[in-house]
Formats: sequence, structure tokens, C-alpha cells
Amino acid sequence: MAGSSLLTLIDDIATLLDDVSVMTKVAAKKTAGVLGDDLALNAQQVTGVAADRELPVVWAVAKGSLLNKCILIPAALLISAFVPWLVTILLMLGGAFLCFEGAEKLAHKFLHKADVEKEREARQQALADEKVDMRAFERDRIKGAIRTDFILSAEIIVISLGTVTAATLSEQIAVLVAIGLLITVGVYGLVAGLVKIDDLGLHLSQKEGGLSQAFGRGLLKGAPLLMKGLSIFGTLAMFLVGGGILVHGIPVLHHMVEGVADADIDIPGVDAIVHGLVPMLINGLIGLVVGAVIVVIVTGIQRMRGKSAH
Repeated sequence: MAGSSLLTLIDDIATLLDDVSVMTKVAAKKTAGVLGDDLALNAQQVTGVAADRELPVVWAVAKGSLLNKCILIPAALLISAFVPWLVTILLMLGGAFLCFEGAEKLAHKFLHKADVEKEREARQQALADEKVDMRAFERDRIKGAIRTDFILSAEIIVISLGTVTAATLSEQIAVLVAIGLLITVGVYGLVAGLVKIDDLGLHLSQKEGGLSQAFGRGLLKGAPLLMKGLSIFGTLAMFLVGGGILVHGIPVLHHMVEGVADADIDIPGVDAIVHGLVPMLINGLIGLVVGAVIVVIVTGIQRMRGKSAH
């Protein structure tokens, strides 16, 4: 009897772990947009930090990120247990915020190029000034990165919670903890590697071997392109994920997208593209439109407040 009970327990644990693994994969896919942005933003946060201080800064932000998730996961579980209807609202708000954040990044980049250049020059001048307290600069960077991480982590936890609302409490806890740990280790592990690519490239470019030097120069040239690519991917994924959340939360839009995806097309190969790619593009387009509308509204409110202040 004892052996039978033990085998039953092991089987139950294996089933639970298998279910948790599947749900964790689904949650990870749905949070791809936030992960891309989280990675790009955190890699940019250490820009300007002294080379020997990059990893300590990344580690400090990673610890702050873990603390954020220790606060957010219990809060999310309490919401799911006592006010489950609020999860959908939070998901919709998170999706709208993703769209807004992506549209704001595009607007800032293309409509305020002069301001972006001035900010970069001012930062470079400050870093070149020996009178600047670099420790204070690091603390400000760390605090800013942890605040940004809190917002992005909240979105990730809420989106993940939305995928496991029908699961048991133990499965919800396991999935959220797994997602929290995987995201923290994965994102900040990659950030630590990204910020050291240029150092590795410099080291290899100074070695005697011709192959090492060529590879090192390639890393030095590729590092800025990689950072730019991450930023582009993060912005695009924000529209896709944010728009997808809004589409799934609004029945009319959801049925419209499903109708497009279910359209019968007899052309070989095109049918698969329509079913897979077109709905994703519609989600992205809706995310872009919603984000642009919110940016216009927020900008209008800010201008009205500025005028009233004068």
C-alpha cells in the first residue's frame, strides 16, 4: 500500500510538472513583446557606465527585479482569488499600455529627433566631466531601471496570470514563480552578456591571431547593430502582443480577426500564410492605431496642463 501510494504521488507530481511546463511555455510566448522590450531597455540602462561597473550595476538591477516579482506575484494571486474579473481589465490596460509605450517610442524618435540628440550630447558631456559623481549616476540608473522593470514585470505577471486563470492555485503559483525566475535569469543574464560584447570584441581585436582580430572587430561593429535590432524587435513585439491582447478582449475585433484567419483560399501556400501571418499583422496594426490614439490624447492633456499652469 505504501509503495502504491508513493507511485501515485510521484505520478501526480509528474503530471503537475508537465502541466506547469506547458502553461509556462504558453505564458512565455504571450509575454514575448514585453520580454523583448525589457531586454532592450535594460541593456540600454547601463549605457555610459564605466566598463568595470557594468556587471555590478546589472546585478543590482537584477536583485531589484527579483524583489519586484516577490511583490507582484502574491498581489496577482490575491486579485485572481478574490476579484478574478479584474484580471481581464488589467490585461486590457496592460495591452493598451504596451501599445502606448510602443507608439510613444516611435513618436519620440521620429518627431523629436533634435531632443533625442541633445539628450545624448548632454549625457556624453556629463560623463566626460570629472566632477560628475559616477556613483550617484549609477544609483540613478539603477533606480530608473528598477522602476521600469516594475512596470514591465507587472505586465508580464498579469499576462501570465491570464493564461492560467482556469488552473488550480498550486499550478498558478508554480507557473508565475517559474516565469518570474526564468525571465529574471534570462533577461539579466543576456543583458550581462550584451553589455560585455564590446569588451570581448576589444580584447579579441588586440590579440595576435588574425582570426581573433577579425572576429573581435566584427563584434565591435556588430554590438551597436545588435542593440538597435533589439530595440526594433521590442517595439514591434509591443504592438503585436498589445494589439493581440486587445483583440482577444474585445469580442467584435476577435471575431473579425478569426473571420479573416478562417477565410478559404485555394492558392497553395497562400492559405497557410493568411491563416498565420495576416491575423498577426492585424493585431499589430490595431496595436499601432490604439497606441497612436492614446499618445495623441496624453499629449493633448499634457499641453492643456502646461497652458493652465501658465
